[in-house]
Amino acid sequence: MIVSRFTVSTDERLTVVDVTDRVADALDTSDATSERVCTVFVEHTTAGVVVNEAESRLLGDVETFLGSVVPDEGWDHDRLDGNADSHLRALLLGNSASVPVVDGDLALGRWQSILLVECDGPRDRTLRVVVD
Repeated sequence: MIVSRFTVSTDERLTVVDVTDRVADALDTSDATSERVCTVFVEHTTAGVVVNEAESRLLGDVETFLGSVVPDEGWDHDRLDGNADSHLRALLLGNSASVPVVDGDLALGRWQSILLVECDGPRDRTLRVVVD
């Protein structure tokens, strides 16, 4: 089992960051003969991890979509710390994604990338990569 962590700094409240290359760097390419599963997990409750296309217009659409599906204000949790919208957006996304590893490489489809979706930035986010 391989376990590694890395940090991503975000610069906006709601933004999408392609972390595919950082995840690929965590793979053990010396064990390129076996098939494994790589799980990427974000260690925060106001960010998510998804697999989708990293085309810039689509990433902007994702941000717009999340902003329209979950309004910024009007939530009970906002009385505590003002970020209920971030928790709810992350709840829709999920905190992890699993990708097969074949011959030492991520077995992503042609247009697939691993994306960190920041819902409460700017922040430093820790992602854990587990290959088993």
